[in-house]
Amino acid sequence: MKIKQYLPALEWLPNYKKEWFSGDLSAGLTVGVMLIPQGMAYAMIAGLPPIHGLYASTVPLVLYALFGTSRQLAVGPVAMVSLLTAAGIGALNPESPEVYLMLAVTLAFMVGLFQFLMGAFRLGFLVNFLSHPVISGFTSAAAIIIGLSQLKHIMGVNLPRSQHVHEIIIAAANEIGNTHLITLGIGVLAILIIKGVKRIHKAIPGALLAVIAGILLVWGLGLDQQGVKILGEVPQGLPGMSMPSFNPDTWQTLLTAVLTISLVGFMESYAVAKAIQNKHKNYQVDANQELLGLGIANFGAAFFQGYPVTGGFSRTAVNDQAGAKTGLASIISAATIALTLLFLTPLFFYLPKAVLAAVILVAVAGLIDYKEAIGLWKKDRADFWMLFATFIITLTLGIETGIGVGVVLSLALVIFRSTRPHVAVLGRVPQSDFYRNTDRFDNLEMRPDVLVVRFDGPLYFANLNYFKDRTEQLIGDKGKELRLVVLNADSISYLDSSAVHTLAEWIKDLRNRGLRIHFTSVIGPVRDTMRKWGLMELIGEENFFMSNQRAIDAYDQLQKEGKFQKKFPEFASQASN
Repeated sequence: MKIKQYLPALEWLPNYKKEWFSGDLSAGLTVGVMLIPQGMAYAMIAGLPPIHGLYASTVPLVLYALFGTSRQLAVGPVAMVSLLTAAGIGALNPESPEVYLMLAVTLAFMVGLFQFLMGAFRLGFLVNFLSHPVISGFTSAAAIIIGLSQLKHIMGVNLPRSQHVHEIIIAAANEIGNTHLITLGIGVLAILIIKGVKRIHKAIPGALLAVIAGILLVWGLGLDQQGVKILGEVPQGLPGMSMPSFNPDTWQTLLTAVLTISLVGFMESYAVAKAIQNKHKNYQVDANQELLGLGIANFGAAFFQGYPVTGGFSRTAVNDQAGAKTGLASIISAATIALTLLFLTPLFFYLPKAVLAAVILVAVAGLIDYKEAIGLWKKDRADFWMLFATFIITLTLGIETGIGVGVVLSLALVIFRSTRPHVAVLGRVPQSDFYRNTDRFDNLEMRPDVLVVRFDGPLYFANLNYFKDRTEQLIGDKGKELRLVVLNADSISYLDSSAVHTLAEWIKDLRNRGLRIHFTSVIGPVRDTMRKWGLMELIGEENFFMSNQRAIDAYDQLQKEGKFQKKFPEFASQASN
């Protein structure tokens, strides 16, 4: 067993180059500065005091840097996971802030355990059950919910916590007359600062500049005395130890949130890690090791007063652009947060909550992917309706219901498409031995006595009826002159036992009707299955060919020799032998 496989930091630490340090230092400081306002803001989304966002930005970053395979991924609190945390815990109506925190660290521990076990058992492929349209629809809807959840801080009014858009909008409309104008002005100013700075250079920490401006305004003008809500006293010092609950009832109630956060968090993290790794050819991102790394990072969050973390899109992009070469950049970011916790938290006393809300609004605005919906409407209506359904259900019925329905829709579409694979009738390209789909190419040679069919998919119990119905329709369309059916099997990757029996009955039925059946381009595993079940004997070795043209030439030769009809063997299953 290679220890480097499970501790990827041993790949870059012993081989660290001096010229990498300047990039790691610059990136680490930049992302650390970004994390200060983002961490506090995202903790507010999760329903926790802002300080816990900073706690979640220390130990987990160091652990991922050691155990993760991406050297640029910036792990920490993100908007989506923060909202899922609030949704999962809020549904339990915890009786006190202390109970809420206990549930948050328990959730982090369970997410870490689930991700770690998925990685240990090499189950990273399970994330493929969430299709891109589902993720796009879910993410866009969740971004709207996150944004609307911050209206209470931007408007300076009290609004009930809800995952349902219509409830938030109705409550906000009822309170619009009570909007605190100074608070609204501070929020709008913060948004303008963040957006304006981004236009100058993406690496400039616009969120931190907005935080500084908000603190100076409130402190200098005494706006907290005029109704502007501020953070107040922020605890100073590094996070203490915390202990998750191991109560079975608590675990059962959090299970849905755990599954959702684990899969969505990993998808978000793995997607950005792969995108960044494509620009760096000196390492590889491994899905299963990423699950182990993220799981261990979440263990760190659980035992140090944090909440679930994952890799973030915006911070990772900034980390890469700022010159990060190794995981040392993340360790420097964690050190920056630690120094802030030790010495700088008193400076955040006058920070307006409206500024943190502005940070969130700007961050989630980029998650609303309307271009994807437009593109799918033009190019793939089935995927568009899946995206739209996930979007509407998430908006109206809630986060967890939305992602659950999205997964079901993804699986349903996969099953539907596998039961109705593409079937092509092939014709000969003139003056060649090549055969092409008659629906896609013109001027192909078609013989009235020959039907060449290609079935593009595995043949198994779920699509057998479609196979029989479609081939029967094509045989009927050819009419009474048909004598030979050529089944091009180069796209048939698998046969199950049901398919073997169906093929046997289909072949015998064709022969009883005076038709001959030839198979072409049958791949090795399918031939092995046919031989194992005795289907090869029924078909006859002489009826297998390397190409469509050879199959037709053999038929023509039989016609010339007057040997077209002959007695064929019966099918006898060899499964019991």
